[in-house]
Order: sequence, then C-alpha cells, then structure tokens
Amino acid sequence: MHKSEKEAAIKQLNERFVRAKSAVLAEFSKLDVAAVTQLRKKCREGGVEYRVIKNTLAKRAAKGTPMESLSAEFSGPVALALGYADVVAPAKILTDFAKGVESIKVRGGMLDGQKLDAQGVKAFAKMPGLQELRGQIAGLLMQPASRLVRTIGAPAAQLARVLQARQEALAKQG
Repeated sequence: MHKSEKEAAIKQLNERFVRAKSAVLAEFSKLDVAAVTQLRKKCREGGVEYRVIKNTLAKRAAKGTPMESLSAEFSGPVALALGYADVVAPAKILTDFAKGVESIKVRGGMLDGQKLDAQGVKAFAKMPGLQELRGQIAGLLMQPASRLVRTIGAPAAQLARVLQARQEALAKQG
C-alpha cells in the first residue's frame, strides 16, 4: 500500500469508528470461504458491518474515537463487527456464529466507548435487540387498549348471558 492509500484507509476507518455505537472484535483462524460468506450475509441482514482489518491501520484510526479502548486488542488475525443502529446486533451475530465454529473466538468489544471483555460481550448478546424491544413496546402500548375494549364489552356480554339464561328458563317452564 502506498502512503496515500494508507492515509485514505485510516481516514475511512476513523469515520466508521466515530459513527459506531458498538463493536465486537473477534479472532479467527482457518475459516473457509463458505463460513466467511455465511457470516458476512448474517451481518448484512442484521445491519452490521463486518471487516477484517489491518492492525496497524486500525490502531491509528482508533485514536481519538470510542474504539481507542479496544486498540490494545488489535493484534493477530482479527475481524471487527461494527453496529451503527442496533447496538446489540454485532454481539448477537458474532456470539451465535462463534458457537458453531471453533476457529472464531470473541475477544472483546466496545459499547458507547466502554470496553467489554469476552464475557461482557456474551452477556450483552443475551439482551433483546432493537426489533425485539420494538415488539415488546408495541405489546405494552396495546395492553391498555385491549383492556379497555374488554371492559367496555363486559357489561353487554353479561347482559346477553343473563338474557340467554332467562330465555332458557322460560323455555323449560313453557
């Protein structure tokens, strides 16, 4: 790489590091093409950027960004998953993928500038993601409306049952 290409790569990485709300650093070795393709596909579907990075460029790009806390981990063959919207997605995707593949190990991560160790990333991955939280909130918002509909409908339903019982009682007498 020429010096100008390196500077451009550092600038590009720096911009991504500034924008990232969360990141997960993983060590990989001997991954076949099919596994990498599958991982990249899962990352794309989850809105996560997955990159294999050059350590020296990543260390330079991390200076002055929230990723600086992870810069000591940039050694050996590493890949980085960056999350911009859903902060849980990188941890979920890499942790789930690492369960089935022995050659990938989660080293650590970053959440809003705070460094996480491998256990912290695994614990963070168990939290609900953005879509799950939206579903839970929608369910909570619908509960009062559902209760209101049931409450409003209850007297009418009770009256109908009383009238039905009265009609059956009259039918038995007559």
